[in-house]
Amino acid sequence: MKRRTSERVKRRGKIKQRIHKRIQGTPDRPRLSVYRSLNNITAQLVDDTNQKTLLTITSLSQPLREKSAKMKGKIEIAKMVGLAIAEEAKKKKIETVVFDRSGYLFHGRVKSLAEGAREGGLKF
Repeated sequence: MKRRTSERVKRRGKIKQRIHKRIQGTPDRPRLSVYRSLNNITAQLVDDTNQKTLLTITSLSQPLREKSAKMKGKIEIAKMVGLAIAEEAKKKKIETVVFDRSGYLFHGRVKSLAEGAREGGLKF
């Protein structure tokens, strides 16, 4: 039996709330939040104590769009986004983060983004 989209969104929202009870981003260790749409993926570094987004990288940003046009597959693009956010985080002197999968299962594009961020030098 197929679930309706609204049921899936509600389920993911409940999982996301459960995760956010335990995970908080600080200025020293921000939260690496992932958003995954059908075609694109976005990663944000969020400081929850000051309620600020420190950094946002998306597969739609101009430098990554040019690279992603040559790539084949969404998993490769997600890994590239992970590497890019790690590179930008290092410029802002951020080395450790808390990973927030936002209710998505940890496989596929979400896992690839996490692996890319780890390869780029982020620790979580």
